[in-house]
Amino acid sequence: MLRIDGPWDGIATLTLDRPERKNALSVELRDRLADVLDALAAEEAVRVVVLTGEGDVFSSGFDLKEFELAGSDPAFGERLWASSDRYHRAVLSFPLPIVAAVNGPAIAGGFDLAVMCDVRIVAHTATFSHPEVTFGDVVYAPLHDLVGGAVARDLCFTGRKVDANEALSLHLVSRVVSPERLTAVAAEVATQIARAPRELLLRTKAKALRRARITVEGTLDL
Repeated sequence: MLRIDGPWDGIATLTLDRPERKNALSVELRDRLADVLDALAAEEAVRVVVLTGEGDVFSSGFDLKEFELAGSDPAFGERLWASSDRYHRAVLSFPLPIVAAVNGPAIAGGFDLAVMCDVRIVAHTATFSHPEVTFGDVVYAPLHDLVGGAVARDLCFTGRKVDANEALSLHLVSRVVSPERLTAVAAEVATQIARAPRELLLRTKAKALRRARITVEGTLDL
């Protein structure tokens, strides 16, 4: 469900591993990711995290089958939203850099996950979209912080699909590479980041978080 590699030379790699469900972010996966990020934040050997997906999809977003279950099971519904709030808080407030290696479509909550990372290296097969605009709330604030109001409003109101090249032109991503080179290039970027002392990385990330001024009172407020 979530594979962990490292940390090696300051780099920990996390892989969303639900390819049969297009790496949908279930409650279990969100909780696991939050737990692991909390643990890595406290580990002195870690200076940067790389996050990617197994297979040809980065993440299809939250597991919609669980929302159906929440509609008939109030207790599970409470757990679902508590998990969501904690997950968003854990990713957004992680005190060290996260590099997203986006290996394919990043849809809805998968788009959010990529945006909540600090640097995005993407395969040319990657796309970004918010199809949930027709039936649910969109997470807006992290995207606005990244690309500004005009682009964020366009993508969040229309839900249109952005391919890798347009994402690069919008400054949504840093680099577009072939799928075959994605892992290596993301590792190169992470290695470049990891040259800096952990203390400096912590201070720089703290500045970025202060400048963003994003608070996670609840998922639906983001």
